[in-house]
This record gives sequence, structure tokens and C-alpha cells, in this order.
Amino acid sequence: MTEPESDSNLSEPSFKEAMADAMRKSRLANGVAEDAHVGTALLGSVGGIRGIIESVLPTLVFLVLHLITKDVVISTSVPVAVAVVFIVVRAATRKPMTPAVTGAVLLAATAVLAIVTNRAENNFLPGILINSAFLVAFLVSLAARWPAVGLFVGLLLGERVDGWREVQVQRSAFTIATWVWTGMYALRIAIELPLYIAANAEGLAIAKIALGVPLYALVLLATWFLIRSVLPSKAAEAEGAPPKVS
Repeated sequence: MTEPESDSNLSEPSFKEAMADAMRKSRLANGVAEDAHVGTALLGSVGGIRGIIESVLPTLVFLVLHLITKDVVISTSVPVAVAVVFIVVRAATRKPMTPAVTGAVLLAATAVLAIVTNRAENNFLPGILINSAFLVAFLVSLAARWPAVGLFVGLLLGERVDGWREVQVQRSAFTIATWVWTGMYALRIAIELPLYIAANAEGLAIAKIALGVPLYALVLLATWFLIRSVLPSKAAEAEGAPPKVS
């Protein structure tokens, strides 16, 4: 007869532990790894070549179809079908399906919104709202002097950056990185909102492609350098050395 599991094994993880686990599985975590090289970290953070294709192709398909047909149903439905193909390919190759499923669900939701309202530009409204929400959240974190990037790194690395708010170089780097992300969200809204008001669906598609993976990659690269520049190396930690600031 096996012994019953202890209470500690049965206990649910705390909210902080659950969040930390989610952070470790996120794409940005690729750039914080001790042995990550810049190219590997950057490509991993955007989901690799597959992630880039899955991110860009549906919007590109929408742009081409809407330019040719001006039909809301066709131009928004076909990208959903493309996203379903991504799911099938991931399933066939036994790759993680969560990114493709999430993308397909979001595409389906935006397509329904555009079709029901008969406004192709509404295909991009959820994205504008999501960017607005992130912009507000990052600004609030900066105003509260708890920069969002610092919170992310703190959850991800735990004791390695414990007390980062008291380490000036770390707090400054995380604050600058948070401003970089804030600038990305602000730029997207500044460009996409006028296009949405003008009902320029093609312009929105072009903006989404240009301000999507390319801009995201640049922001990740800047964040990678800022975070890694102030992280204490594992070797230094073992010797009790102060955080790396080079």
C-alpha cells in the first residue's frame, strides 16, 4: 500500500508561484537565460521562424484579399482558415499548439466582429484595445515606481534579483526597459487609431505588419540588453560578488 501524499505535495501553488511559472514559459524568458546568445534569444522570443510566419501571414492574407475583393467576409474568414492550418501542422509535427490555437481564436473573434458590423476595420479593433490596456498598465506601473519589466524579471528570476528596487542600476535599467515597451504601445495606438477612425482597413493591415514582429523584435532586443547588463551572473553570485553593471 502506498503512503498518502503529504499536505505539501497536495497544496496548490501560490499566486506568485503560478505567475512565476507562467513567466518562465513566456517568450521573453528566452532572453534572460544565463547562456542565451543574442540571436538565439531574440529569435526564440518571437517564436522562431514558425512564430514569425504565424504572426504575419494571416494579416498579409487579409490585406491582399481586401485589396482585391473589398469583401469583409472573404478577407476576414480566409485568415482564420490559415490559422486553422497552422494548428493542423503543429499537431502533425507534434509541436506546442497553444500559440496557434490562441491565434486562431483571436482571429475568429475579430473576424466575427468585422462581419457582424460589416466594417473591415473592426478586424483590428481588439488589437487597438489590447495595446491601449497594456499602455495604461505600463504607465501605471511607472507612476507607482514599480516598473512592469522589473516585476516580470522579479517573478522570473526570484532570488537572483531579490530586492531589485533597492539596487539602483537594476531599478534604472528595468524602468528604462518599461519606458521602451510603453513607447511601443503608444506608437501603435498613435498610428492605428487614426487609421481606424478613417476606416482605412488596408492601412491598418500594413501598420499591424510593420508595427508587429519588426517593432516587437527591436523592443525585445533593447530589453534583452538592458536586463542582461544588470543581472548578477551565476558565477558572481556563487562568489558573493555584487551585480554585474557592465
